[in-house]
Amino acid sequence: MWESLIFGVIASSALVLGAIAGGHIQIPKRVLAAMLAFAAGALITALSFELFEDAYERGGIWRAALGLTAGAIVFVVVSQQLDKLAAGSTGDDDSPKMDTNAAATDTAPSKASVGGSAGLALLAAVTLDGVPENVALGVSLGEGTSGLALLAAIFVSNFPEALVGSASMRAQGRSQTFILGVWLVCAVALTLAVVIGAGPLSRTQPETLSFPLAFAAGAVLASLADTLMPEAYEQGGPTVALSTAAGFVLSFVLSTL
Repeated sequence: MWESLIFGVIASSALVLGAIAGGHIQIPKRVLAAMLAFAAGALITALSFELFEDAYERGGIWRAALGLTAGAIVFVVVSQQLDKLAAGSTGDDDSPKMDTNAAATDTAPSKASVGGSAGLALLAAVTLDGVPENVALGVSLGEGTSGLALLAAIFVSNFPEALVGSASMRAQGRSQTFILGVWLVCAVALTLAVVIGAGPLSRTQPETLSFPLAFAAGAVLASLADTLMPEAYEQGGPTVALSTAAGFVLSFVLSTL
């Protein structure tokens, strides 16, 4: 248990360190967009080769496909509700209506700017990706393997994702207490996932984890298409494609160590 707890704390500490850095460092929009695209590329690797592929190998294509679909639907529904709440809090219903065509094209806020959800979406994606990933780390420890390579991959991917997410929250006007608090809760949850993976889940049937792994993959995929990648493109333009590719390649290399 102590070994899994130590591994969990080390892996999750990157989230807290990234949140502290992102909450205090002023990052230019284009740099933030490039980092957000880099994190998106890393998440593509995770959902493809660590979540969905593992779900398929454990439970077959139907269980994996059902889990992925369910995860995507749940994320989209929750994201839409958050956007409605955020838009309602701005008091748009009481504001004067603009009747010029120019306003519709030049000043109409995008989904990301209205919802203010890029930071929270990245937090959700990191959590949904991190829970099964950290469970897998715990399972590897429970089976007697070292897990050092997976630990390094998790740590390296967690830091920039938390940094970008907290910087986005800061740009949206969130307080330092809120930013550090939500990422700290996420870190605690992911630490517990390692402990649980090394304990009871290390002795379960392979099919048991198939659906939650695929569910996480679907939610992460939806977050990429719905919020993270559109936000990165809006702030950084076409050049963010290179950052996305770099994030994908680096994450893939780390996952093969």
